Amino acid sequence: MTEPTRHGRELLLEMHAAPATTPTLWWLGHAGFAVKFRGIMIYIDPCLGDIPGRTRMVRPPLMPDQVVNAGLVLCTHAHHGHMHPGTLPGILAASPRSRVMLPRSAAGHAFAAAGVPYERMTTTDADLRVEYANGEERAVVYSIPAVQPRAGWSAESGYPSLGYVIRFDGFTIYHAGDYRRYEGFVERLRQYRVSAALLPIGGLQNPGVAEAAQLAEDIGARWVVPMHYGTFAGDGAVDPFVDHMLGQRPALPFKVFEQGEMWSVPVEATVL
Repeated sequence: MTEPTRHGRELLLEMHAAPATTPTLWWLGHAGFAVKFRGIMIYIDPCLGDIPGRTRMVRPPLMPDQVVNAGLVLCTHAHHGHMHPGTLPGILAASPRSRVMLPRSAAGHAFAAAGVPYERMTTTDADLRVEYANGEERAVVYSIPAVQPRAGWSAESGYPSLGYVIRFDGFTIYHAGDYRRYEGFVERLRQYRVSAALLPIGGLQNPGVAEAAQLAEDIGARWVVPMHYGTFAGDGAVDPFVDHMLGQRPALPFKVFEQGEMWSVPVEATVL
């Protein structure tokens, strides 16, 4: 098992010190990110441990009980790599004011399998918005169906899988979760004028490298960030993505992270 670029106390100190005048991201492996904007810290799909039957290739940059700075934790769906039962209880204990935002369809699973108390949940569904505040700082989270509308949908539970668009002032971050492109998907996303699109390029359920790059281009994303590769055996590597971007889409900026690395969205990626 290899080591992340930064981890533990060193990583936490970097998070604390970062001014984050534009959205600042740390990749935590797999589909997991920490996103800071000024005084707001949001974690998305943190998977800071092992998954049964999978071999982890890179050590988590943080242990769950080290996550003392979480305000809001977003989970896109109920799969272990995105709603990790070994991670969420530790974060909630270490960050006692934090909440978990998740699809309403996954609330029962989060309680029974991941130990998330109902009183610490904020449930959402397609086309809803949730406002989050820390003092005077504000973020708005919009939910987008991650799969074909009506696929797995029910009137009682809503959608089983969501993507999230997070708006910080003049910037938007889109985290796709595990997605499948469908009719109307691009139109839903284009209206948000995405600053940085976090898109999976590995995993059996997700489209491939070319499809992810095409989606970023179609929605007008200013930057594209690959994820969901290289953390667990069998999830693929990033090299085909880099080759595709350099060879086929040289005008579209992209950022490839090392696990535990920090990156701030360039100021010119503002959407206002």
